[in-house]
Amino acid sequence: QVQLAESGGGSVQSGGSLRLSCAVSGSTATDYCMGWFRQAPGKVRVPAAHIDSRGRTHYMDFSEGRFTISQDTAKNTIYLQMDSLKPEDTAMYYCAAFNGWVPEHRRGEASSYTYWGQGTQVTVSS
Repeated sequence: QVQLAESGGGSVQSGGSLRLSCAVSGSTATDYCMGWFRQAPGKVRVPAAHIDSRGRTHYMDFSEGRFTISQDTAKNTIYLQMDSLKPEDTAMYYCAAFNGWVPEHRRGEASSYTYWGQGTQVTVSS
């Protein structure tokens, strides 16, 4: 059973940076497609970025150029480096994973992911 544990959230001012971590236990992170999602109050959960088992990354329009998803195989951990943060980035951020094959155009959909962490809160003030 894969377990995901996020950390690294917090409160920062606009323009600041945070690095979120997702520690994977019970399996090897590189065997999975790993994604970061976020959900603001009253809004649906949306993808921020994902990295597949080959290390290929994908970003959404809002995260491209500001967020970087990466993996540390030695620590079995996935990271989301977030720079130039804006108040609209305020949300609960979730780490998620699935293995097996899913069409590339569906790898950003929450429904494709089997395993989820509990989330870590990010708050950006103006």
